[in-house]
Amino acid sequence: MSAAPRYHVLSVLVENRAGVLARVANLFARRGYNIYSLAVAPTDDENFSRITVVVDVESAPLEQVVKQLNKLINVIKISELDPRDSVERELMMLTVKAPPGTRSEILELAGLFDASVIDVGVAELTMSLDDTPQRLDDLEALLRPHGIVDLQRTGRVALPRLDHAAH
Repeated sequence: MSAAPRYHVLSVLVENRAGVLARVANLFARRGYNIYSLAVAPTDDENFSRITVVVDVESAPLEQVVKQLNKLINVIKISELDPRDSVERELMMLTVKAPPGTRSEILELAGLFDASVIDVGVAELTMSLDDTPQRLDDLEALLRPHGIVDLQRTGRVALPRLDHAAH
């Protein structure tokens, strides 16, 4: 059996209006809830956006978070996505030192993780990886000894897993 998650992943469907993201973020800040990551983008319907919020379980009792979010007028629907029952992805871009003596080793690591090399300099290279947060953590840890120059992660997005049972 899987261990209990250390975080809540909330998918919040909101009206696509100015100021909605600020109100949601302020709600978390006022309550002292620790936001691990926050991603927002329009949905297939331009009238709505989906905010994916990853909140630390210790700082934020789920029932309180949902209750407070439901009070916001532009919130349409809130779903908790259990990491065991959802698919999660995150994008990481990073620049790593890659002098000629270690470049082939770094490129081999990139290949093992299916990371894309998106820019190459004389002594550095920039790559991107779209995968689960754990895989991004793993690649980052393996590249850290080589010298990470710059790193940016988007924050995770998630959707419920599909039903694969035949009906």
